[in-house]
Amino acid sequence: MGRKIVIAEDDESIRRLLEVALKSHGYTPVGFPDAVSALEEIRREPPGLVIFDVMMDGMDGFEAVARLRQDPRTAQLPVILLTAKSTEVDKIIGLDAGADDYVTKPFSVLELCARVRAQLRRTENTSAQEALESGGLCLHSGRHEVFLDGVPVSLTPKEYELLKILMENRDRVISRTELLRQVWGSEFCGETRTLDIHIGTLRQKLGDSAEQSRYIKTVRGVGYRFDGGGAY
Repeated sequence: MGRKIVIAEDDESIRRLLEVALKSHGYTPVGFPDAVSALEEIRREPPGLVIFDVMMDGMDGFEAVARLRQDPRTAQLPVILLTAKSTEVDKIIGLDAGADDYVTKPFSVLELCARVRAQLRRTENTSAQEALESGGLCLHSGRHEVFLDGVPVSLTPKEYELLKILMENRDRVISRTELLRQVWGSEFCGETRTLDIHIGTLRQKLGDSAEQSRYIKTVRGVGYRFDGGGAY
């Protein structure tokens, strides 16, 4: 089957309709009657796209989207909101919450599937354009994922941002001051020791060390450089 799509819709008849329609278009739909169980599944195994109904008992679609956007692992996940509300204000609220598209009920199944395809194409194109690869290390900016020799690497948000900046500036020395400014913000007043600690944990996760570094080199008195994954 094709890309996994998570559906959170409390109306069982609509949820079943969506599952049948998406499956007939080659996708692998997984339906849930509420947002909480859908979010649990998304965190367990991120899908290619999510469809949230807005009006659900407990957590509504707006809050569910906001929670996805707060998590770096799902911040870029494409989301379509599905709702009976059609006013401009409701659409603005949904889009401001972080939704990528907004479909009102009643809807055309063919149109919804077309919108799903459009969102997946956009995501795939963005991921392809924003992939940084070097020496077995691959950072997918669009999906906020890092792989080392094909194996996922779990990074904290700060570690991820550090690696991204270094890979984007391959073979250029980035000063400690510049890294602190870009990752922690211009108002950060902490010591550079904070940066060194994060570089240390990042190196451990990449199999590096200060003495034998395959990826991140220390330029004493200046900062750090991504060296492209050459020999130790």
